[in-house]
Amino acid sequence: MRSPSAVVAATLVGNFTEWFDFAVYGAVAVTLGRVFFPTGDSVASLLASLAVFGIAFVFRPLGGALLGSLGDRRGRRVALSTAVIGISGATTLIGLLPSYAAIGFWAPLLLVLLRCVQGLSAGGEWTSASAFLAEYAPPGRRGFRASLISASGGLAIVAGTGSVLLLENLLTPAQMQSWGWRLPFLLAAPLGLIGLYLRLRLDETPVYRSLRARDEVAATPVRTALRTERRTLVLAFACAAVTGVGFYYLATYFTNAMSATGDRTASLAVSSIALLFYAAICPVAGWVSDRAGRRPVYVGGALAHAVLAVPVLLLVGSGSPGLALLGMCLFAVPQACLNVMSSIVLVELFPARTRSSGSALAYSLGVGPIAGTAPLVAAALAAATGSPLAPALYLAVIAAAVGLVLARKLPETSARPLGEPAAVTAHTA
Repeated sequence: MRSPSAVVAATLVGNFTEWFDFAVYGAVAVTLGRVFFPTGDSVASLLASLAVFGIAFVFRPLGGALLGSLGDRRGRRVALSTAVIGISGATTLIGLLPSYAAIGFWAPLLLVLLRCVQGLSAGGEWTSASAFLAEYAPPGRRGFRASLISASGGLAIVAGTGSVLLLENLLTPAQMQSWGWRLPFLLAAPLGLIGLYLRLRLDETPVYRSLRARDEVAATPVRTALRTERRTLVLAFACAAVTGVGFYYLATYFTNAMSATGDRTASLAVSSIALLFYAAICPVAGWVSDRAGRRPVYVGGALAHAVLAVPVLLLVGSGSPGLALLGMCLFAVPQACLNVMSSIVLVELFPARTRSSGSALAYSLGVGPIAGTAPLVAAALAAATGSPLAPALYLAVIAAAVGLVLARKLPETSARPLGEPAAVTAHTA
């Protein structure tokens, strides 16, 4: 099966499941703390729940190496199918886990193990999906096709958050803690089955079929990438880091900052509207990059974050839902540029034989340990300094540094044939 609609649908469903789980876990973190870590101290329970949430990010680089290698050795379709099984299976099992009251310390232990499986699976999902869409895309449309990956992530977060909000309004607090929190996790089962069915019916990408026909499939793609693509890996890591930090600010930290000065429901509503706006902007960013090039969109997005970080955070923390929405929508425009460029540029930077491994490893290192800790670092900076602007300056410094590196080192990749070797060269004016 090779129809464009089937390729897009099969690719996006796994990515949607990954980010749906991300949103659900964050939205029910307080409840999970009570269910799995009943210490008697609500703050300690919440921190334990969030620590387990962060474990998945630690395992992302390993997952990127494993699934990326699988994608280069056995094919992109095999990696995508494996990823959707891991993500949806682990998420469903979290929804079925007995509580601490039922089985004692086994409950949090099993939760940790399932979060590790989620992290391993997610480590190769985003870039495998991006590579699959890009290698199937017609010339001049790769940026637009890859933008659908970013848009689906935004929509999934809105859906995940919205499902928890709906349950909280329909159920009593006791019902929510007893069984209501499980329902959003259980939705991963049908989503995963649909995704697996669609992905197994797909043909391998034309680029990978050609690679296999020429007998150029790398036996040890991770080792090959580390040996021959070091500069590319460093550059891709920088791309992923600034993209991930910005996205987790948009999806997580800004909501927490609003909640500190206003109503939680209103904060989540503002965040959802901003993410819908972000999802709508993503295809525009992809379309622009297909015509103007990747470099101006990527560099412009990073430098815009450096300029906008402080004023946006002032708007978000103002206590006014209208001003907060304005700030988040302003932030969403450059963030859409960064996310979409991350989806396609990391694919275009690497040669076909190490594309899945190289992009997954670099992306997982940037989005995992670096970006995954961004909301925690931001909160810690605000608490330590007593200034709400400290998190904004943290983002601004990262964005400015990476923007300058990209302006100097990032080559234009939009015209590169994906079936031929790629090499990073410094940009020359």
